[in-house]
Amino acid sequence: MNWICAQIGAREHYAIPRVLNRDGKLGVLYTDFWASKLWRMAGRIPGKSALATRYHGDLADALVKGFNLDVLKNSLGRKKSSNPYEEFLRIGEEFGRRVVQALDARPSMLDGGSIFFSYDTGFLEPARRVKARGGKTIVCQMDPARYEVELVKEEETRWPGWARHSAEVPESYIERREEEWAVADLVMVNSEWTMQALKRQGVPADKIVIVPLAYEVPPVEGRGTKDEGFISSFRSQVSFFSPKRPLRVLFLGQVILRKGIQYLIEAAMLLRNEAIHFDIVGSIGISDEAVASAPSNMTFHGLVSRDRTDEFYRSSDLFVLPTLSDGFALTQLEAMAHGLPVIATPNCGEVVSDGVDGLIVPASDANALAEAFQLLIQDPGRLGAMSVAAKIKVAEFSLAGLGKHLEGIERKLFLEQ
Repeated sequence: MNWICAQIGAREHYAIPRVLNRDGKLGVLYTDFWASKLWRMAGRIPGKSALATRYHGDLADALVKGFNLDVLKNSLGRKKSSNPYEEFLRIGEEFGRRVVQALDARPSMLDGGSIFFSYDTGFLEPARRVKARGGKTIVCQMDPARYEVELVKEEETRWPGWARHSAEVPESYIERREEEWAVADLVMVNSEWTMQALKRQGVPADKIVIVPLAYEVPPVEGRGTKDEGFISSFRSQVSFFSPKRPLRVLFLGQVILRKGIQYLIEAAMLLRNEAIHFDIVGSIGISDEAVASAPSNMTFHGLVSRDRTDEFYRSSDLFVLPTLSDGFALTQLEAMAHGLPVIATPNCGEVVSDGVDGLIVPASDANALAEAFQLLIQDPGRLGAMSVAAKIKVAEFSLAGLGKHLEGIERKLFLEQ
């Protein structure tokens, strides 16, 4: 089996091409920038520090084609659009054309048995070329697209003045994604939530496959293996919570309406006399007035470094994801790897087993959130059992599991169609 992968950036730490390369199935990976050994040794240049990390050792023996010079030239000489979605659209179209040119230079890659995989926005042009040569194509749609855009607009109307920025999504951006779904043999999504959203937008159910994201537990400093890091404990058990030792709840991510921060603030207000404190970590996308409306049991820390992120995980008892819409939300698994039970909504990837390693609450429901927190304030022992289960749950989202999903996709493409 010959897979051709194309991706902009280091999405998912190159998980899919890495799994395919491990299994001897990766023909080539096309990406916008690939850090060669010389580039990695040279270090960083001002404003381009992230580019030095565009590499993974698992792909050291793979055929990888990066469009490095083109990317550097464009980044130096082009004025970016003020609308991020217009910029995503431009980058996706340019990347797609470069991949087509690279495919044309390697016609042997386009055998009838080839599978082309790419993420949304950068998929369209090369997918058309691969299909014209008899290959199969898969686009990974990372979010619920138009459905999510309309949901966020409704929230902005419901909460006027709360959004710090209200970026308009051009119709051309949405239409490009819809074209990609039409061209693709399969549309990969990461959750049931996204699948249902795409079905509402006209994508046939039998064309959609759900492949959860994979998560790799990083090693703990001073320990030898990832497994040892996985089973290590980060906090002592408490028998009860009090004003001196409140339940510490962590929200980590973009502080925006889509993530449900408005309902978390409401829930915190309902619990302002309880033994609980909320730490809000991430770039703040709501207005100063909205932040000021939060009660004293909530602290906004803004964007922090990776080291400080780990500190917040270690010092917290519980993770909350009150999202209104997420394609998956990998932070759920990151929190569980640190032993944190998760309170989440159904509007994201299916990670939490309700009552086992966390709790599921309805989206947009501050009362339900407050009741879930109250339940755990009153029963710290249950929180401890959930913490143990949370660490176990992470193992279900491994690279090996991702490989099995990809094998299922191969069977669907060549045996069922």
